[in-house]
Amino acid sequence: MTALFVGGAGFAVVLLVAFVGFVIIQGVEGMTPEMLSFGPHGLGDMFFNTVYLVVLALVGSMITGIPAGIFLAEYAGNGKVTHWVRMAIETLASLPSIVVGLFGYLAFIVMTGSQWNLFAGALAVSILTLPLVTSVTEDALRNLPDSYRQGSLGLGASHWQTIWNILLPACFPRIMTGLIMAAGRGFGEAAALMFTAGMSTDIDWTNWDITSSSCPLNPFRPGETLALHIWALRTEALHPDAVQMASASSAILMIMVVSFSLAARWLSWRIDKKMGGSK
Repeated sequence: MTALFVGGAGFAVVLLVAFVGFVIIQGVEGMTPEMLSFGPHGLGDMFFNTVYLVVLALVGSMITGIPAGIFLAEYAGNGKVTHWVRMAIETLASLPSIVVGLFGYLAFIVMTGSQWNLFAGALAVSILTLPLVTSVTEDALRNLPDSYRQGSLGLGASHWQTIWNILLPACFPRIMTGLIMAAGRGFGEAAALMFTAGMSTDIDWTNWDITSSSCPLNPFRPGETLALHIWALRTEALHPDAVQMASASSAILMIMVVSFSLAARWLSWRIDKKMGGSK
């Protein structure tokens, strides 16, 4: 059984390394300097749109998901209301992304009278990642030893002070894991963004007026992400280098996801080590 368990874990590692290596090698082989530029024929604008949208989506997920997890773990009992809340979270987690995209198009585009924009796309992605962040936060708080709570309350701290100063810092690494998984969902999402973020990009890197439709930091402008760009290149593009550009986009997206995961893991490790009293 030990050999079986080790073999299963090793297979997962080998599969990940092989998949990442294949995508990156295939993308780098056909990559040109023009593809890496921020011009009209480069992938730089889509790269920025992807990072910007994921940051907006993570902010939305943290604002709603972490408080929801705290409520379920620390304040909610086992009554009917809590039962329905958990059922709602489980239902949200099972919704197809295309359905969330259609809902986002109706609620954030049609009903507001606006055009496709990154903010609407970020809201749609945050709906998809909300159940994940909520569940991870709740599980992290519930799995902490009860001595954390009893010790803080015994020293005279209030319930909220205990949560804010003791429990949340102690379970920060696990919450960070949930955020990494949520970010991965945002990096690779395409179906929900077709109806909300749009499939065009017009960025002027010399214009920093955030109210302008061509300002890079304006969240209410259309923005095509790398995942959407890959889908468009392999289904609709007539460009002669569409296959090479799709491979290069896939490699950049894969490197971005791996780099973000490693950086977030390192940050979580450093914070956890610092809180433990180590340098």
